[in-house]
Amino acid sequence: MARKSASSPVVQPKVHLTADQLQKGIDRLEQRIADLNAFDLNTLESGTSPELQALERSIEDTLERYFGVNTTAANRYKAAQDLHYHQMVWVSGMPEPNYKALTKTNIEAAKALLGQAILALKADLEDLGSSLLAPAVKASSSAGVSRVFLVHGHDEAVRETVARFLEKLGLQVIILHEQANSGRTIIEKIEHNSDVGMAVVLLTPDDVGCKAGGQVEPRVRQNVLLELGYFIGALGRDKVCALRSGKVEIPTDFAGVVWTEMSGEWKTALARELKQAGYAIDWNKVMG
Repeated sequence: MARKSASSPVVQPKVHLTADQLQKGIDRLEQRIADLNAFDLNTLESGTSPELQALERSIEDTLERYFGVNTTAANRYKAAQDLHYHQMVWVSGMPEPNYKALTKTNIEAAKALLGQAILALKADLEDLGSSLLAPAVKASSSAGVSRVFLVHGHDEAVRETVARFLEKLGLQVIILHEQANSGRTIIEKIEHNSDVGMAVVLLTPDDVGCKAGGQVEPRVRQNVLLELGYFIGALGRDKVCALRSGKVEIPTDFAGVVWTEMSGEWKTALARELKQAGYAIDWNKVMG
């Protein structure tokens, strides 16, 4: 009976890394190249040495960490970890190979492969950066420009004041806790109800906090900051308007987002932002 040939290992999918992991991978591969440049060929004895073996293991570990095992990329750069000279056949009387010259050739080849690996990680990092910087703006549906998502903290009076004003303008106000859970997590509920033309975020002093050793100051609730960040990414900064009530710190991470003090002409200011976002505004209702 014919024997079955051993099947080749299945090639694994590409390893997906975060921006921080990609940068660490680039740094470590550059260090491996520096280690190769610093290697002393005079340590070789019969084609190898403990130092060379340690360097091979270090390269293997770095490649496995950032390219995985048996992925297309891992197989492409795998030869970089083979630094010592492999004697295929030896016959008595043959001259001893020039291990230094042969190992130096392997080291130069390994440096070239690691350089290619660095370029691959840099390309992935550039692609990832472009996707993070590009605004993930959803096209607003016709229903979206009649709906407004209202993000709020614990101040119910402020929430009701703004909600009633928006309803007076003929808009449908989406308040998260009023929506059915349907077994969803908080973030899933936000995503499910995010088909809106604009998010209005109420910055109210519901919590307190400070830097270590600093003075305690009023702060916005963490859920409000989470939803503020979500809608900046989902709708774009021009579709997010923050209303500040009372003395509360504006997070520096959200610089560039329009915010208005809830005093004086805040209704007019909010109506302008709504109109700019594509809503039909009846100014008689704003002033009435």
